[in-house]
Amino acid sequence: MDGGDPRETVAVRRSAYLRELRRPTVPVALLSDGTDAETLLPARTSDGRTLTGVGASAGRISGRARVVHDPAHARVEPGEILVAPTSDPGWTPLFLTAGGLVTETGAVTAHGPTVAREYGIPAVICVRGATERIRTGQMITVDGTTGTVTLDEPGAADTTRTP
Repeated sequence: MDGGDPRETVAVRRSAYLRELRRPTVPVALLSDGTDAETLLPARTSDGRTLTGVGASAGRISGRARVVHDPAHARVEPGEILVAPTSDPGWTPLFLTAGGLVTETGAVTAHGPTVAREYGIPAVICVRGATERIRTGQMITVDGTTGTVTLDEPGAADTTRTP
């Protein structure tokens, strides 16, 4: 820093920060001009029970969902399907018992899908609104080959929030 007045720099950065806070979701990919690449794709049709994303680890499993927002104190029972906004190495212990993975963000080569493939569990990533649409305890089917998540029991779920 040159010892000058930092207020202008702070104002510019604060403005950018506040703009980013207004984004409804974290984009999967941005173009060089800042455009969310997904907004350029044709809209996917849905029957209201099927959520679409990107298949990241092949296979198909049906089971109870476990929606987790913070892995620090969470647990996943054997066979439950982990539903999370994202994942990083801190989530790995939950994969040991998870039967499948659904995330709202990610890339096929990111940590979560890579670990899912290593553990042989189906994974679908980039499922917008998954943690709002899916409830803990709800029966869902994850198809990591087609990139779909089917809500088998709409509304029949535990509404408690897991950290």
